[in-house]
Amino acid sequence: MEEATEPRPQSSSAVISREIVRLHANLYGRGPTKAKTYVHPEYVLCVLDDVFTSAEVTLIRAGKEELVRTTRVAFQDATRQDFCEIVERATGRRVRGFHSQIDPQSNTVIEGFLLDSGATVDGDGRPPPEP
Repeated sequence: MEEATEPRPQSSSAVISREIVRLHANLYGRGPTKAKTYVHPEYVLCVLDDVFTSAEVTLIRAGKEELVRTTRVAFQDATRQDFCEIVERATGRRVRGFHSQIDPQSNTVIEGFLLDSGATVDGDGRPPPEP
């Protein structure tokens, strides 16, 4: 008889990567093909590859990088709470700053989150343990 095994809990970095990719897919119509998240006591950094839509790639090739950048920044500002909530849920820490930067030439995006040093989502003053 086979024993049922419980699924291994995912690290906060894996959860953040998966959820940021999912959010990008929902918001932009497609998600990055690669994501790597680094969780540090003071910040979270997500590096996303192959992020741009077909329309954005066309604009970039036509020399309209600044239009893509302006649109992406405006969109990130409008949806910043969605991004911050993902990190707050995964780390148990409040996000005090969110920064998003695109590089049209390398087809990459970096999503950066500054964590509040004392504030936690559950209010006990301690981040949850890393699985």
